[in-house]
Amino acid sequence: MKRQWEIDALRGLMLVLMTLTHLPTRLTDPLGQPFGFVSAAEGFVLLSAYVSGLVYSRLAQRQGIGAMRRAFGKRVFKVWLAQAATLAFLFTIIAGLGVRIEQPAVINLLTYYLAQPRDAFLSGLLLVYEPPLLDILPMYIFFMLLSPWVLGFALRHGWSGVMVLSATLWAGAQFGLSEWVYGIAASHFELSVPYGEMGSFNTFGWQFLWFAGLCIGAGRQAPDAKPLRFPNWLAALAAAVALYCLVWRHFGEHGQAPFGGDAELNLLFDKWRLGPLRLVNLVALGILALRFGPGLIERLPRLRALEAMGSASLPVFCAHLVAVLLTLALYGDNQLARPVWGDALLLTGVFAWLYAVARLALWWEGRATPPVSAAN
Repeated sequence: MKRQWEIDALRGLMLVLMTLTHLPTRLTDPLGQPFGFVSAAEGFVLLSAYVSGLVYSRLAQRQGIGAMRRAFGKRVFKVWLAQAATLAFLFTIIAGLGVRIEQPAVINLLTYYLAQPRDAFLSGLLLVYEPPLLDILPMYIFFMLLSPWVLGFALRHGWSGVMVLSATLWAGAQFGLSEWVYGIAASHFELSVPYGEMGSFNTFGWQFLWFAGLCIGAGRQAPDAKPLRFPNWLAALAAAVALYCLVWRHFGEHGQAPFGGDAELNLLFDKWRLGPLRLVNLVALGILALRFGPGLIERLPRLRALEAMGSASLPVFCAHLVAVLLTLALYGDNQLARPVWGDALLLTGVFAWLYAVARLALWWEGRATPPVSAAN
């Protein structure tokens, strides 16, 4: 099964946007949520789930549910090793640099670790403690652990029940389901990790995005699968929504906070809970991508660097965290800490590093013509 180079290029683009968002430079704010009130994280998770559904459902059809579950298990272990290595880097080199030079950006990042190093290290390996910036992979691992069971059920009984339950959990997340579950777990299991140190992403909210992507990917492998088509009126409505959010985001009074200081209204677009209006914005962009993407792909040149980074997205993602953490340790989180030419040099060096990691990872895995794999 050949790789879909356009999916790799899109994942590479999401990695580039995440890097630009996380690195403290003059581009951080203008390129954060560049297409409206949707970030690169949504695109990355949705694409990873889509490819997982595409690949593992075909594996289940050809080799059985057991083979599919074993493949998921191997992938989960690989991602967990990447998370553990990144945590070790954060807790040793970055923590050492931050404490030595008294860097507030690092000290604020590691408040719980510096207060409780042993508990933080062990709970970090167990994916309970999730420092800022290192909270995507634990969520991804959790979804990957659930996916073989959900996918196996859906292949036998259909996706309707799965998606109704997923949508119900997402709705619960908008009204404090995660905090309620944490309160119960803390009282019964004596959790020492504060709720605020368990990652910014609300798992009950984001699981809907993951399982929606898994469902769409699996559907593409069905024998009677038809091309995804949308009526012109729906494409026009999606274009209007996407354009309105784009203009609101970049030319509105409050930038990335759509309603300024109104915390309650901002929850409608909240990234961490995956708020309802944020989902509307994301769906509108998705409809436009599916409607006009194939035509654009035929006309645009292939961007091999983006494809390489998307093909090796796990090592590239970890490499981007290394670059961001080193920048925070040395310069802090001030976006104006360097002159313009300094930002240009930093970005050039970081993206050269990411591309080198991608090429090295592909060479190491011997993938001159790599097959499709889930969220590499």
